[in-house]
Amino acid sequence: MRAAGYLSATAALTGVAGAAALMYGNAVGAKRFTLRHHRLGLLPAGALPLRILHISDIHYVPGQARKRAWLQSLARVEPDLVVNTGDNLSHREAVPEVLDALGPLLEFPGVFVPGSNDYYAPRLKNPLGYFRGPSSVDPEREELPWRELFTAFGTSGWVNLANRHQAMVINERQVQFSGVDDPHIGLDHFTGWPHGAPPRAEAARRALRIGVAHAPVSHVLNQFASAGADLILAGHTHGGQICLPGGRALVTNCDLPVAHARGISAVTTPAGVSSVLHVSAGIGASAKAPVRLNCVPEATIVDLVQHQT
Repeated sequence: MRAAGYLSATAALTGVAGAAALMYGNAVGAKRFTLRHHRLGLLPAGALPLRILHISDIHYVPGQARKRAWLQSLARVEPDLVVNTGDNLSHREAVPEVLDALGPLLEFPGVFVPGSNDYYAPRLKNPLGYFRGPSSVDPEREELPWRELFTAFGTSGWVNLANRHQAMVINERQVQFSGVDDPHIGLDHFTGWPHGAPPRAEAARRALRIGVAHAPVSHVLNQFASAGADLILAGHTHGGQICLPGGRALVTNCDLPVAHARGISAVTTPAGVSSVLHVSAGIGASAKAPVRLNCVPEATIVDLVQHQT
């Protein structure tokens, strides 16, 4: 009886410690907004640098004043391009405040793709359920006002890349984009690069190719890399969301290896073709699982510069 009582007490203390850690993650870690910076030598000699601001997984809930102010402050980095990889919403009344938060960034050229939580409201769940494997969309899901959000993005000049391709000229260089709708819920369809785009060898001299997706699932990454993407941008993983000390991810909520849950890595196809991948750890978390432990919310500056010889 004493042993059983001891084990029960130990289990209770372990549960309390776990709950305390999660409460800390919610109270402190989830509000410690961070701006990361990467520098990639992907441009040829003589090319002007190109500054990309990558934002993802805002998961906005009305009343998040600190998050709104921080998002507004990001305009100070003066990006040449904003790339938004989805999951902006976490509440059906959030659209006006999201647009207010992103208002200064909407003044810059931008592209975006949807995430599942732009389309559908989150449902109440145990945050530790994240470790059971990739999440799924509830069949009785509540639809969010994504049309209102995306129309406002488009009116401001941001390009919707959901299963689309688009070319832009940024800093005197052609940038070719190819995007997909959210692979996490099976909406992706790769459409290639803009029609009339030059072959890969010529594109390497004249154009930059960027693939954009919400969830960095392997078949989409391989499609982009096989088609000649120089850079692939994605979100969705939340950097692992509930991580070991040092930000070591345990899961990615998809088939991406945990070592690539955040930051810069490489995608190499079975044929040996490689592309640079940046996965954003994101800015928020689902309103029904609002915890980030050892994984601070973040946006990222990706400065593209000339190759170093």
